Amino acid sequence: MTLRERGPYTLIVIRLLLASMSAALCACATDQVTRAEHAELLASVRALRADNARLESRLDRMEQEQKTAKVMTPRAPSAPPTASGTTVSSSGNMTAPAQDLPSLTVVKLKPKKEAAPKISTEVEVVEPPAAILTNETVSAAENEQLDQMEAAAIEQQYQSGVDLLKTGNPEGGIAALQQFARDWPKHPHADNALFYAAVGLMAGREFKDAENVLELAIRQYPAGDATLEALVKLAECRARLNRQADARATWEKIVANYPGTQAATLAQSRLASASQQKE
Repeated sequence: MTLRERGPYTLIVIRLLLASMSAALCACATDQVTRAEHAELLASVRALRADNARLESRLDRMEQEQKTAKVMTPRAPSAPPTASGTTVSSSGNMTAPAQDLPSLTVVKLKPKKEAAPKISTEVEVVEPPAAILTNETVSAAENEQLDQMEAAAIEQQYQSGVDLLKTGNPEGGIAALQQFARDWPKHPHADNALFYAAVGLMAGREFKDAENVLELAIRQYPAGDATLEALVKLAECRARLNRQADARATWEKIVANYPGTQAATLAQSRLASASQQKE
């Protein structure tokens, strides 16, 4: 307990004691002790008074800090009781009221010996009416017939272009085959259509246009069955255009990528001829 908590009367008593001690010391100084001893006693009294003043100042400061801390610290709101008498803590947990809990009895239940009832899993199969089945069959047959007719028409379009080239109408055949390749780019004959169109252009000595068509066929259908023949014709077009370096590169590509084929043998002979002419 601090001096301030003991009350003002304690401080008064201490001060009176200090004053009486000072008076006694003064009396003693005049009668029994020397002036030096009297001065030492007075210094001790002053030190005690200074310590007392420091203690009072510290006590006042501590009380002020305590009041400030109480004002700054917010009070937690009291938890409202629920309908069942429990309270909710600040963390959200339910707190039961302080009362005795009823005793609980453990009851063990024995399973029944009777088997579980069987559930029927049979589902009745209902066949659709015969008219619907007949319509479905007819529709499938009609679709198949339409597919066959469409395939025949596409094949006829390709064959007509080839026939035009053979019957002396290269312009019509070239246009028909290029249109076929544009209409049916995924058809198995699409690369062949471009190849034959390029052959028709070469027959008319339109080597530059033929080169463009052959490059398109090789680029779009690298695994097509007309790719190797298209490379041979491409090398020939470039040679006719006096681009010997490009023609030689194409022959070398054929030899490297298609060894053992007739096209590779032809390419080797053309490369040998070109080397002899260069010498």
